[in-house]
Amino acid sequence: MTEQRINSYEGLFLFPQAVGGELQFAVDHIIEILAKSDAEIISISKWDERRLAYEIKGNKRGVYFLVYFRALRTTLVAIERSCNLSETLLRSMMVRADHLTREQMESADGTVEIADEIKLRAEQAAGKPEPAPKDTAPKQDAVSSGGDDAPAVTVETEVAPSDAATT
Repeated sequence: MTEQRINSYEGLFLFPQAVGGELQFAVDHIIEILAKSDAEIISISKWDERRLAYEIKGNKRGVYFLVYFRALRTTLVAIERSCNLSETLLRSMMVRADHLTREQMESADGTVEIADEIKLRAEQAAGKPEPAPKDTAPKQDAVSSGGDDAPAVTVETEVAPSDAATT
C-alpha cells in the first residue's frame, strides 16, 4: 500500500480588476476550486491590485490573491486543471511552500482585511458618505475688498515657531 503524502503549497491567483467590486465572489471561487480537491486552506489574503505587464484576456489590471494550503501531491494536477478551466480566473501559480512553517503561513491570513474591504466597498456602493478627513490646511481668513459686490479674498496666515515666541 502506498503512502499518500500531503504537502504545503503557496498559490497565487490572478483575477480581472472587475472582480475588485466582488471580492467575496473571488474568495469563494478560490475556496471552491481547492475544496473540490479536498485541500486544507491555511490562509487566504488579497495580495495586491495592480497594473499587469501585458494584457491578459483583454485585462490591463488585476487583483492577486495569495493562498497557503495543504493538499495531496496527486491532487495538485486537478487543482491546476480547475484553475485553467475557470473562466473568471486569469492566471494561477502554485509552488511548494516547504520553506515556511505553518505558523508563518497562518500569520499571512488576511480574511479580516478582505471582510473589511468588502464591507467598505459595499458602503461606498450604497452611497454612504465617507467620514470627512481631519482639517490639516492652514487657517484662512476672508478679507473683503470694500464693496458688497466685490468677491472676498482669501488670505492664508501661518504662524512660524520663531514668531510665536515673540508675540
